[in-house]
Amino acid sequence: MPNAITCINVLCGTIAILVSAHPHLSYMGLPSWQWGSLFILLAAVADFFDGFVARMLHESHPIGADLDSLSDQVSFGIAPAALIAFNLWGHVPLWLAFAPAVIPVATAVRLAKFNVDTRQATGFLGMPVPANAVFWIGYEASYKGGAFWLASPWALVPALLLVSWLMVSEVPMLSLKFKTWGFRANSARYLLMLGAAVLFIALQLRGLLWIIVLYVLMSLAFARRSADNHS
Repeated sequence: MPNAITCINVLCGTIAILVSAHPHLSYMGLPSWQWGSLFILLAAVADFFDGFVARMLHESHPIGADLDSLSDQVSFGIAPAALIAFNLWGHVPLWLAFAPAVIPVATAVRLAKFNVDTRQATGFLGMPVPANAVFWIGYEASYKGGAFWLASPWALVPALLLVSWLMVSEVPMLSLKFKTWGFRANSARYLLMLGAAVLFIALQLRGLLWIIVLYVLMSLAFARRSADNHS
């Protein structure tokens, strides 16, 4: 069952790439970039539930970790790069349209490191790749919503470099894996979820960019508080 859910992840990621390749078309009244965004988000939901179901059923399979990483590379590495790149072609210099290719490179390094790093059982060191994909959906939605300056080299290149660096870095980041449901042990997680809900309700897809900004800031604050408590 967990591997079947992981396959839904890679299926959604592949569909996201295919629909993003036709930026001037619409389907059922929605532009292709919104369909691409939707399928990336569906992939993220599947990515969450494959691990959840595996833990709930106490089920483990030898290919599970590799299948998950390969699927994540498609859905959260290549798909967001395609979403950004295909919608930039014809509007920016060609070199800038190819700049999002750095995203799958960083996700590949991130996933390879994660698979051999035993320190990330309860938290993350570096931004998880689904968060990277969510950020770029919000970035694209903001650009389509009128923030055209986001397609300038002065905005896009620093964003690409910063988010890519966050993925391969060892910056402590919050995990949404719950061991218990009590507020005291999960206060940062609950506050993050509340902030994310408010931002999404207020800004829809554009809010996803700010949700990831909030996630990074809260992760840094939580890591600092934990360090202070242990010092």
